[in-house]
Amino acid sequence: MNWIEAVGYLGTALTIAATAMSTMIPLRIISLCASCAVVTYGILIGSMPVVLTECIQIPFNAYRLWEMVRLIRQTEIASSGDLTHEWLAPFGTKRRFRAGQTVFSKGDAADELFYVENGVFLIPEVGIEVGKGGIVGELGLLSPGNTRTASLVCLQAGSALRISYSEVKQLYYQNPEFGFYFLKLTSERLFQSAKGGERIAAGDAI
Repeated sequence: MNWIEAVGYLGTALTIAATAMSTMIPLRIISLCASCAVVTYGILIGSMPVVLTECIQIPFNAYRLWEMVRLIRQTEIASSGDLTHEWLAPFGTKRRFRAGQTVFSKGDAADELFYVENGVFLIPEVGIEVGKGGIVGELGLLSPGNTRTASLVCLQAGSALRISYSEVKQLYYQNPEFGFYFLKLTSERLFQSAKGGERIAAGDAI
């Protein structure tokens, strides 16, 4: 076996190793290394189809790796005290609400959380208002039966980002570090909510 074949075998080994990875960041890193090795091998043997295939994959893997690294950095910042939750924005869908509109009612099925961008929302059962920067509905993900423990009504017209629990779960399973930081944030929100108060804002949740 000459050194050119060794490069090819290295690319094959790294490709197989990538498929065995259970978390996304190591998978993307190994995939990038595998692509580089295969591209080198393709150039050495003069196979442009091999080179072209891997060159197409490299930007996709690099972008996904950058996304996950950015997510981890943002959640690290959030868990250390920056509770603005702006890191959730890329995963949400904006919804607008009019004054008096019921967002959800106690006992409803809970399958999404909301990040308030503007406006004021009220949790009538406990008399708590949720303002800009607040998160509401996340505890439904942890409640028995995934049902709402309270209602949410829009007091002043505004908008909120809707993030589905399926999106949160997907992020959790793709990257355990995200799951850890999200659970840490949820715990902090529970402690903050236990303190009470008339207004939840700038990152508090219920």
